[in-house]
Amino acid sequence: MIQQPALVNLVISTGEPAGVGPEVSVAAALAFLQVQPNVIITLLGDRSLLPIAEIPQDLLTRLKVEEVSLSVPVISGQLNSLNAQYVLEMLNTAVEGCLDGRFAAMVTAPIQKSVINDGCTTGNVLFTGHTEYLAKLCHRDHVVMMLCASLPAGFLGLQSARALRVALATTHLPLSDVPSALSCEHILETIRIVDSDLRTKFGIAKPVIRVAGLNPHAGESGYLGREEIEIISPAIQAAKDLDMQVSGPYPGDTMFDAGCLETVDAFIAMYHDQGLAPFKFVSFGGGVNVTLGLPIIRTSVDHGTALDIAGKGLADSGSMLEALGLAYQLAVNSQSANT
Repeated sequence: MIQQPALVNLVISTGEPAGVGPEVSVAAALAFLQVQPNVIITLLGDRSLLPIAEIPQDLLTRLKVEEVSLSVPVISGQLNSLNAQYVLEMLNTAVEGCLDGRFAAMVTAPIQKSVINDGCTTGNVLFTGHTEYLAKLCHRDHVVMMLCASLPAGFLGLQSARALRVALATTHLPLSDVPSALSCEHILETIRIVDSDLRTKFGIAKPVIRVAGLNPHAGESGYLGREEIEIISPAIQAAKDLDMQVSGPYPGDTMFDAGCLETVDAFIAMYHDQGLAPFKFVSFGGGVNVTLGLPIIRTSVDHGTALDIAGKGLADSGSMLEALGLAYQLAVNSQSANT
């Protein structure tokens, strides 16, 4: 008798209530359940934003809503900072459920940082994004933001479909703060986390990683900056000494060489736009954000709240569907690695 795979429980934090998060969450959840029979999906949010009563009965058994109540009613496209705590409560619930084993992975819809910063005054700490907030909830000092997308066969000469993965050494920082945020230890730990999660969560036995420099031409032998010589190269060498297959530093404008896409498993950029500008240019709106270094699995869409089209039935749920698919695969990989 063939043993059926165990049910995988996924949870979606449906994001900013005035944006497209609730609608793309419902649409993607329904689409994913139709093609993946061994999944249960729980939507977190206010029931008024998540109309699932009209869906087929066979899907209702695997699509659940866990109520998180709005603080004030929502008008699509109109932000209200009074709902800041509502957004955070969904994230808190999802993380807690993943940590206690109730959920195998969490998927997050887009949020509006300004709403949370305007609506939550406790702690006097700016909310800079999902990545940093989840690290705090999970008591991790260092996590890594990585974007993933599938590149089709034929694109840039690829012989077969290939995953493009771009990780960031720093995330949501002003550009002027990036150099001081980098150190040899920080970059080495970033490489280690990427290497470790590619092995344990993505199932890649010996990941091949490329690392960018910080300055134009990777510093031009010190003429355009010394970070490559004093910080980045030593970190790469230390990673090599730990038997990681890593190379660099590469100039940012040539690191994403088409010829290396067949063999490189992940690219590490030094700052946000260095990595995400080329990624989003080629990912066709189908990218997925993954947070590495957490004790849980978290994926997310790679787009924002799209307030201008919220509630109009125009939102594309493709990125959320990709995020669900990757969350499911990572959960299955992690379960296999632990058995």
